[in-house]
Amino acid sequence: MIEEVPLPRSLKWGRKALLLGLLAAVYACGPSNKNVVVEDFAEGRIVDLSITEKLTGTSEFLLFSTAKKTQFLDGYIQGVITDYQDNPVQGVVVRAVASGENTLEEGEARPSGFATSSFDPGVSDTNGFYRIRFSLPILGKKVDIRGRMLYNPGWEQERDNLGKAYEPQTKQSQYRLYYDRKSGRIIFSEGVRKTVVSAVTSKGAPKAPALPGTEAPKPIEKAKPAGEPAAGADDLFKGFGFGQ
Repeated sequence: MIEEVPLPRSLKWGRKALLLGLLAAVYACGPSNKNVVVEDFAEGRIVDLSITEKLTGTSEFLLFSTAKKTQFLDGYIQGVITDYQDNPVQGVVVRAVASGENTLEEGEARPSGFATSSFDPGVSDTNGFYRIRFSLPILGKKVDIRGRMLYNPGWEQERDNLGKAYEPQTKQSQYRLYYDRKSGRIIFSEGVRKTVVSAVTSKGAPKAPALPGTEAPKPIEKAKPAGEPAAGADDLFKGFGFGQ
């Protein structure tokens, strides 16, 4: 009969320490970026999402202190800038400002070491696409940011300095970005947007009165032959009998 020898207590503690070390190593690898978004209600407006950890301070204890980390939702807000004929426009600035964060709108730097949201301004490229990079703290396993979207906010100054600029149809709008870490649900909503329409008529249709808010086209004057005086102009040689 084989008698089972109990393991020494030091070996048991060694196994426990090894197990705790493995768990700590797994935790130190940071949050998993798999299945960051399970349900996308942003309809492609929010893209390239990832979860990162950043040092946001320290936790003080009686004899020691530990680093405090916060999870952040990183990604991009994307959109398209065009003119009234749906042609892409390059070089238009779009900014996102969170409520109560005027320092971002004024271009001032935020102090480091705090779990604050940040937005980088986007500029439209040759295809009219712009991307606003953001990094938002996940607090209570959720992100809930409200603020304003500013479209080409410096167009008036650009017009005065350069003589021309792109005046946006919509100067600014309200937005809300919501993310639930537990369910993986992302939502982005923007306030009331203005839409421009153009009056059109079918071929052969009788002339109809102008629609409200539109201006009837001005008639095009026919070009007159060279040398022919304009209508209503006085003949400088009148009374001298030339041409009679």
